[in-house]
Amino acid sequence: MPDRAPQPVERQLPTEESRDLIALVRDIIEREIAPRAAEEEEAGHFPRELFTLLSEAGLLGLPYDSEYGGGDQPYEVYLQVLEELAAARLTVGLGVSVHSLSCHALAGYGSKQQQSDHLAAMLGGGLLGAYCLSEPSSGSDAASLRTKAVRDGDDWVITGTKAWITHGGIADFCTVLARTGGEGARGITAFLVPGDADGLNAAAPEKKMGMKGSPTAQINFDGVRVSDARRIGDEGQGFAIALSALDSGRLGIAACAIGVAQAALDEAVSYATGRLQFGRPIADFQGLRFMLADMATRIEAGRSLYLAAARLRDAGRPFSREAAMAKLFCTDTAMSVTTDAVQVLGGYGYTLDFPVERYMREAKVLQIVEGTNQIQRMVIARHLAGPETR
Repeated sequence: MPDRAPQPVERQLPTEESRDLIALVRDIIEREIAPRAAEEEEAGHFPRELFTLLSEAGLLGLPYDSEYGGGDQPYEVYLQVLEELAAARLTVGLGVSVHSLSCHALAGYGSKQQQSDHLAAMLGGGLLGAYCLSEPSSGSDAASLRTKAVRDGDDWVITGTKAWITHGGIADFCTVLARTGGEGARGITAFLVPGDADGLNAAAPEKKMGMKGSPTAQINFDGVRVSDARRIGDEGQGFAIALSALDSGRLGIAACAIGVAQAALDEAVSYATGRLQFGRPIADFQGLRFMLADMATRIEAGRSLYLAAARLRDAGRPFSREAAMAKLFCTDTAMSVTTDAVQVLGGYGYTLDFPVERYMREAKVLQIVEGTNQIQRMVIARHLAGPETR
């Protein structure tokens, strides 16, 4: 039995335009991403020039309105693009997802003037965004954030520290959630802050076990002054805006997770069908065949789950519960499948000579970002049984 080369995922896409889009993405992956992914990740290199290319190709604004340079693509299509990119290199897929998240507040809640002034550059002008919600002492409990924005005439002065910020230190703009009122969720407001604003400084990037090419850093706001024209939505509306963004962002993480899992499965199948032991391919042995079958089944289930949630979103229906389910299931699947892929490759799976060890290290963070999987279970349970009694 010869080894089997990975086959592209057969995708059910709604239009000829979306099929052409996936073909374009696969071409960019083959030429620009896959050949350098392992080397650049190991070196901790962030491919900023690649994100410029993705912007020029229209891939950084896919789910947004074409009036402002977006791609007018439904989430059903956008998420499958993310899956393709993440399968090639998670730094790229997750980076596109975070950039889209950072555009959400302005696209969904900004005034027409704000959108006219800023959105086209954010979506297709070669810029890169960061989303600043978490803080050193407020992660899962985001409503307890301490960063403050104080009104000073027609300006706001922002002071505080944000943590675990993807693209921290390299972003051209930041969507920042800051406290403008009292305690709790109702005292939070959203702002669009230039990445080069005076008083905005990034700490050294975190040293992570995976996704070494994606910079994650604290961002310090030391009296950063922005005009009221950069306040997004009403005062006190910021937390609602953030939650709306996170529902969509969780679907992005789910799609990225399935991409990583698919890449791990492809590597495992290729190895198992080519590796000979006891005179035949190890894929002939039932123990491994069943393992591969289970991996593939979990991936297909995860893909169906995130696409079902995306179709609810595209139809304008509530999808918060389904987004939490997709994020939970898909990221747990990525962790399980990548771990199994290392096992399929045996000792080789534990070496840098094969990519499955990188996939396993990368999968872990997906169970944490955009709300830990414990938080997802809380969200799902609240939809089922109502809020917890106090």
